[in-house]
Amino acid sequence: MAAAVSAPSPLAGASLRTPLPTRPHSISFAALPRAAAPRPLTLGARPARRLAAAASSGGGAAGPDMRETLDKVVGAHKVVLFMKGTKDFPQCGFSHTVVQILRSLDVPFETLDVLANDALRQGLKEYSSWPTFPQLYIDGEFFGGCDITLEAYKSGELQETLEKAMCS
Repeated sequence: MAAAVSAPSPLAGASLRTPLPTRPHSISFAALPRAAAPRPLTLGARPARRLAAAASSGGGAAGPDMRETLDKVVGAHKVVLFMKGTKDFPQCGFSHTVVQILRSLDVPFETLDVLANDALRQGLKEYSSWPTFPQLYIDGEFFGGCDITLEAYKSGELQETLEKAMCS
């Protein structure tokens, strides 16, 4: 009985490794001002209005230039997610969860990577009076972080809010 001879596989000896994709960036951060040494954010110590007034008067990372830039970004898009990473390459589980929720609702949204710019990350904490990321903005207003977004999704409130925003 003769053994069957097989032709060598075209993949023999070839590496099956694929290169990792480069990290996509959806918006450039070159125009954002750089922050001085970051200050700890104390929530509850001052009302949000006083915190916003202090930030807009030049104190802290969310100075007038940063606030103006953030106002423009948030106002330019119906849905903006400030997250760790990008929608195509989330860098934390909470950011990934919010991206998956928005994708499941088939909503167009923009993302900004807070890991790419320390001034953005610190400025947003003061801008929203919210210390963690991701931060979701809908129709120019801060909606919430991952837990709030997830609960609103489960209750149907997120879908209603997004429908109103898309129609306005």
